Amino acid sequence: MVMKINSKYKNILLEFICFLYILLFVYAAMSKLLVFDEFKIQIGQSAMLTPFTSIVAWAIPSLEILIALLLIIPRFKLLGLFAAFNLMVMFTAYIFIILNFSNDVPCSCGGVIEKLGWTEHLIFNIAFVILAFIGILIINGQKNSYVTTPKYALS
Repeated sequence: MVMKINSKYKNILLEFICFLYILLFVYAAMSKLLVFDEFKIQIGQSAMLTPFTSIVAWAIPSLEILIALLLIIPRFKLLGLFAAFNLMVMFTAYIFIILNFSNDVPCSCGGVIEKLGWTEHLIFNIAFVILAFIGILIINGQKNSYVTTPKYALS
């Protein structure tokens, strides 16, 4: 009975994490695409990204939408969480570099997230990295419990 309750809460937490990521990535992608020219200019102002401006400008919102789709489809949820985790780690590393090695670079994020300062944005991203990691652990725990817990005991 306890295992089923824990499993139920883990599933709810997993779905909540996926929902938050879907909301974040769809919102962020749409915000970027709605003001695409401005987004592209902001990316071009980053010394690290200038040589790749056109590619990055299309790749980021495309990846965000693709990851959101992966998180919607149960079969690809783990892949989506790994992709979300990796993308957020890259965003977080970029922000860390900006905070420590750059004078002033505009945020190339979209919508409300753009209003955050760099430190707040770093904290926000770290929280989402942790959420993706928790989601990955939940799915992997579910897969392992099916493998290690026999349905019928041999007598």
